[in-house]
Amino acid sequence: MKVLTDNFSTYWHGFLGTLALTAVSAALALALGVLMAAFRVSPVGPLRTLGAGWVTVLRNTPLTLLFFIVVLGLPRFGVSLPFFTFAVLALGCYTSAFICEALRSGINTVPTGQGEAARSLGMTFGQTLSLVVLPQAFRSVIPPVGSVLIALAKNTAIAGSFSVVELLGTYRTINELGYSILWTFVWIAVGYLIITLAISALFNLLERRLAVSR
Repeated sequence: MKVLTDNFSTYWHGFLGTLALTAVSAALALALGVLMAAFRVSPVGPLRTLGAGWVTVLRNTPLTLLFFIVVLGLPRFGVSLPFFTFAVLALGCYTSAFICEALRSGINTVPTGQGEAARSLGMTFGQTLSLVVLPQAFRSVIPPVGSVLIALAKNTAIAGSFSVVELLGTYRTINELGYSILWTFVWIAVGYLIITLAISALFNLLERRLAVSR
């Protein structure tokens, strides 16, 4: 306990940094994931190609490499942003590819007759998707989306190597003070466990509230 009590402020700032990074990146990932899922099922060919390309490239690019591209590459084009924002862009874009595929699998579970019925009533593709298809798809993909966001919370650890304040990065400061490296990592693991269990509990609650009747 001495490691925790003596360095609680350091742990707390790292914990809050990981929380903020997870929350903002998750919001970006969900927004981009929904957009790309819509592109992937769009009747417009170029949009389907864009959505497929987005997913293929990001799912097959190591996250660490994506961090290097964002942090070192964007400034070469005159894009100067805080390291936190760069980390959010890398994490959000990377995770959006997995959110997109989870949502697309949910969209495929919605009976095609419902979309056809909506179009027969004069609804556009956008209206059909947002009012008929996506609400049902969301209900069926709550567990996989929750798993993706839990993975996102753990992936934030990479941001510490790029000058972003987060939980894993606290080990450097504490280790320099001479504390046991083993117990330093034990309390870091507890912090990540708290975050991931909170996300899991939230999505379990959503799953129960929005359970699909079978």
